[in-house]
Amino acid sequence: MSNDTESAAHKNNLIGWLDENFEKPFLFIGMLSIILFITFQTFYRYFIVQFIEGAGAAVWTEELSRFIFVWISYLAIPLAIKNRSNIRVDIIYDRLSVRFQRMSWIAVDLCFIALTAFISYVGMQHIFMQFRFPQTTAAMQLPYAVPYMILPLGFALMVIRLVQDIYKSIKICGAKDTFYAFIFTLLMALPLILWYEMSITALLFGYFLLFLVIGVPIAIALGLSALATTIGSGSLPIPYIASIAFTSIDSFPIMAIPFFIAAGVFMGAGGLSKRLLKLADEMLGSLYGGMALATVATCMFFAAISGSGPATVAAIGALTIPAMIERGYNAFFAGSIVAAAGAIGVMIPPSNPFIIYGISAQVSIGKLFIGGIVPGLLTGLSLMLFCYFYSKKHRWKGESRTRNAKRFAVAIWDAKWALMVPVIILGGIYGGIMTPTEAAAVAAFYGLFIGFFVYKEINIKNIVSCFMNACSTSAIVIILMAMATIFGTIMTIGQVPAKITDFILGVTENKIMILLLINALLLFIGTFMEALAAIVILTPILLPIVVEIGVDPLHFGIVMVVNLAIGFITPPVGVNLFVASGITKVKIEQLARAGMPVLAILIAILFLITYVPSVSLFLTW
Repeated sequence: MSNDTESAAHKNNLIGWLDENFEKPFLFIGMLSIILFITFQTFYRYFIVQFIEGAGAAVWTEELSRFIFVWISYLAIPLAIKNRSNIRVDIIYDRLSVRFQRMSWIAVDLCFIALTAFISYVGMQHIFMQFRFPQTTAAMQLPYAVPYMILPLGFALMVIRLVQDIYKSIKICGAKDTFYAFIFTLLMALPLILWYEMSITALLFGYFLLFLVIGVPIAIALGLSALATTIGSGSLPIPYIASIAFTSIDSFPIMAIPFFIAAGVFMGAGGLSKRLLKLADEMLGSLYGGMALATVATCMFFAAISGSGPATVAAIGALTIPAMIERGYNAFFAGSIVAAAGAIGVMIPPSNPFIIYGISAQVSIGKLFIGGIVPGLLTGLSLMLFCYFYSKKHRWKGESRTRNAKRFAVAIWDAKWALMVPVIILGGIYGGIMTPTEAAAVAAFYGLFIGFFVYKEINIKNIVSCFMNACSTSAIVIILMAMATIFGTIMTIGQVPAKITDFILGVTENKIMILLLINALLLFIGTFMEALAAIVILTPILLPIVVEIGVDPLHFGIVMVVNLAIGFITPPVGVNLFVASGITKVKIEQLARAGMPVLAILIAILFLITYVPSVSLFLTW
């Protein structure tokens, strides 16, 4: 092989490696840094400051961590684009022919490019303004141009990834179908050209529904519909959208979300969840439905770590569903029980939906966490009762083997490190030692340390994939919040929440009927929209209504999260069903049908906490 050929091959290999891995080093270093910084901040405040006289506050850690968090959130989106992993509504898409599905991807990518290119452009304008009128950060005196640089750079990288995706789609679709996709995308802009200064409400919700129908990811649909409304109605200075894209997530409380997600990932990969299951099996495995009971119990415990329903199903279901099937359980029963038990992941604290609702509604996240304990325990215990009697009817009994105090003690000892995680999180928060964000960072650090150095199941081979999983999962949630903030700002300008409140109260002022209607709406929304997206969109609309009829915003937050948790097991967008279906290798419709009894149980618990507020609130008093 000639030198020129070798050089070309080396260059191609380098380009291929960069294309595959460009974002990963930044994401790995960034996520690890903010975990270490916030853990250090907590340790410093309670140990260094207490014992070293004159030690000042480490204020730089929080500010630097916030900026790194914003950077890695937007740098992880190109990775999600590359892997086509995003929260979207696929009701229409799934019913299209393969040809039209491929064309729709081009249209979706073009819409996505419109938003990302716009934010990159106005982000660069914001940087130029910072150079002309310099501002510095409070703690580190860093020029604001530095953290804001993520807007032009991060969104430009998204454009590049989207262009790559479109190029792949064009090669598959061909010139004719690509042309149709481009024309369809251009036609969507016609209302802005033909009818200037349209109604804010018509533009905002008309475009939002249109983008959802064609399969645009929900976060991008929110941002695009807000941009279209701004252009069409002149309701907001257009450059302001870029500013909101940064400031809306430059928040210390929001940082709890990636930390809790990372803690759950590290727990699953590090072997901690496996040891929790072994302990639960020792406790409950001899009963009818023993493995199913152990599954629900482990999901309840894992819920006190991950804050995520799908993460709970993935971590626990991968272990328990094959074990149940091997022991003679029906595969449909096994999958539906794990999917339903995974819903507890967003009820028992910590909970990512509670964090998002707390930020959206300006309600104490700590009190929301406490309020979710009883609904989570009620759900878990109800599912365990169902498992017991259903298994007894089908003669599914636990594994026949010796169970004694010694084996139980060994299981507890083996799981001791995992058992400490809820103590760290909940004890730290309710003991007044740590904020939810600090507790989440310490839990992530603890899970990583135990998984890497103690159980040694996280290693050099899988540690990067663990971090990429945590970064990409959390980034999808974070960009959703950023775009929802832009969407919500325009809703407020158009007085949409006030109009909806007046309409509903004009129909009825009966508290019971309004709560019934809202629950029905949320149950319906939950069938096709992911819980986090529904919370950020609907909280500004529904909260004024329930406050008007005398419902405590804290109570409504618990009702909302429990209601939308049911959406995890209702098709067509039941994410827990998707995960369980992938593990069981059976169709989602079959799992949903098998899960009808547990769905009825969850709805009964929902109505109990809706109409008897003391059930969920008495711990907060």
